[in-house]
Amino acid sequence: MDEIYVSTDIEADGPIPGPHSMLSFASAAYTADKQLIATFSANLDTLPGASPHPTQDAWWKTQPDAWAACRTDTRAPEEALPAYVDWVEALPGKPVFVAYPAGFDFTFMFWYMMRFAGRCPFSWSALDIKTLAFAMTGLPYRKAIKPRLPKHWFDAHPHTHVALDDAIEQGALFCNMLSELRVRQAAHAQWLAETTNDGLAKATPLDPAAGPAESETEPGQQGGGR
Repeated sequence: MDEIYVSTDIEADGPIPGPHSMLSFASAAYTADKQLIATFSANLDTLPGASPHPTQDAWWKTQPDAWAACRTDTRAPEEALPAYVDWVEALPGKPVFVAYPAGFDFTFMFWYMMRFAGRCPFSWSALDIKTLAFAMTGLPYRKAIKPRLPKHWFDAHPHTHVALDDAIEQGALFCNMLSELRVRQAAHAQWLAETTNDGLAKATPLDPAAGPAESETEPGQQGGGR
């Protein structure tokens, strides 16, 4: 079963879920060849007892259009998150959570999915585009930011702080990076084939065939993930 890359963006009123709320989220499901096959988005009611963090609250005041977009037609998390998990599980492939940075978006999505749907279709894993950019560019990790990345990785998608717009934009970015990575891997494999004595490419860290496949189940996890 091929992987489906579920580019996900969230908007929140604070740095962590629980004390603060996820205001909206969206996912854009891409195949490796950059076909956008489905999207899901929802604006959410805030959590009972939660309140905005002062820093985020001040930032939102500078983004009136994005704020209005994420406060329209809000849904209860206990209704939206199970619907989202069902949507992910119905995708025609093995879902991989993708975000930039994954540490922020996955923290909220995992908490909300476990709290309101009782399961996470991505297991415990998320693919961080920032880390991939760090590896592919050779930039210091903290400088692996979008303005420093190669311009040809970007399509003409807007970044608006509206979750669905941003999920589509970063999903296309990821697919372009993945395509270039595969070209580099193929070139490296060809070089190995031409330089080894027996003419066969040997497994290296850049070769997807190198080493055993990573287990889908984390230590201590019951049942594994899709």
